[in-house]
Amino acid sequence: MEHVKTLIVGAGVTSLACANYLQNKDYLIIERDDAIGGYCKTVKQDGFVWDYSGHFFHFRDKAIEQMLVARMPAGEVQTIARCSQVYHQGNVVDFPFQKNIHQLPQADFIDCLYDLVFAEEAHPDEGASFKEMVYRRFGRGIAERFLVPYNEKLYACDLGDLDRDAMGRFFPYADLRDIVRNMRQADNRSYNATFTYPRGGAIRYVEALLAGVDTGRLALNEALVGLDLEKRVARTSKREIAYERLVSSAPFVDLLRAAGLPFAEAAFRTNKVLVFNLGFDRKGWTKPHWVYFPDRDFSFYRVGFYDNIFGADRMSLYVEIGAPTDQSLDVAAAQAQVLADLARAGIVDGHRCISSHHVVLDPAYVHITAESLRATARWREALGTAGVYSIGRYGGWTYCSIEDNIIEARALAERFNSVEGHAAPL
Repeated sequence: MEHVKTLIVGAGVTSLACANYLQNKDYLIIERDDAIGGYCKTVKQDGFVWDYSGHFFHFRDKAIEQMLVARMPAGEVQTIARCSQVYHQGNVVDFPFQKNIHQLPQADFIDCLYDLVFAEEAHPDEGASFKEMVYRRFGRGIAERFLVPYNEKLYACDLGDLDRDAMGRFFPYADLRDIVRNMRQADNRSYNATFTYPRGGAIRYVEALLAGVDTGRLALNEALVGLDLEKRVARTSKREIAYERLVSSAPFVDLLRAAGLPFAEAAFRTNKVLVFNLGFDRKGWTKPHWVYFPDRDFSFYRVGFYDNIFGADRMSLYVEIGAPTDQSLDVAAAQAQVLADLARAGIVDGHRCISSHHVVLDPAYVHITAESLRATARWREALGTAGVYSIGRYGGWTYCSIEDNIIEARALAERFNSVEGHAAPL
């Protein structure tokens, strides 16, 4: 039986980052797919460059950003000032919607403002759900025009089922003073007010992490299928591996199943997302980088414009559709509906679609509930006592950024390094 100090499950951003920061290089990375990157894979087709979905990078930790960019060719990464908008009932307003209600038609604006002012009177109960939170903080007008329908399309569930803090720091909060101030002087800053993006797609960041990994310690097409916590032995699709500690960025439920733990399936709900990447023969809208579509009569919840990042001369879109995990998908019918909806929104106007690609992300978004928070904390603690650490968006069953994944992986590696007496990694 093989033995390794650190067995790492998954070869996406989180796992590769962990390997980068480990000082003890006695590790092995196993990945069930035939390529690295997880959902950060990039597709190049007919002159278009698409990711599996819209992956734009927002770095707060400059050391991480500098490390990654230094491993890429000069000029590969560009910093972009975000332009994102909301399409509502034929009108386009700046994002965040709640700070730009003054851009709506007058009757809608008055309705939203009135309900905002009297939101706490109309909804006095603080509530524990995401839906109750948005009604109480923003009132019926803003909630029902954007926050509820958009997020229900994204999560493919009733927002009443989600915890009030399901999106954490990524939810664009704003109070009455912020909203009124924005009417005179626009300030639409949020966590992603600027973003970076490589010319070669999101995979360039993954490849930058791979540059810090011993590729001889990376095994593709090898899945974790069983885990003996007591003996610290992992059974893969190809062999058995004894480990001292195991780091996993695989979906948390997959890890629990591999370990044979008696968890409650109902506590861990998700949805899937069908992503279409579409290339057209000529340019379309020239301003936005992505547009949100809360209206329920549009099949998609978001449309992104790759061509507006680097000024390409052909329209290049990603289009995202949320769906319950148990819903069957008719991809051909969905694509036909997407093209019809793009035309109805005025994004496609006599354009010819000359290239297309699709992928289903499953799981896409984890549904953070009071039950999932309790169950995740319980089982992560239990696994930790057995030397198993589950991290990342899916490993931690949370909502976070790609940078957050790298930071978490670095912190865990530094913890291991400290215990072993190694100096902190550069």
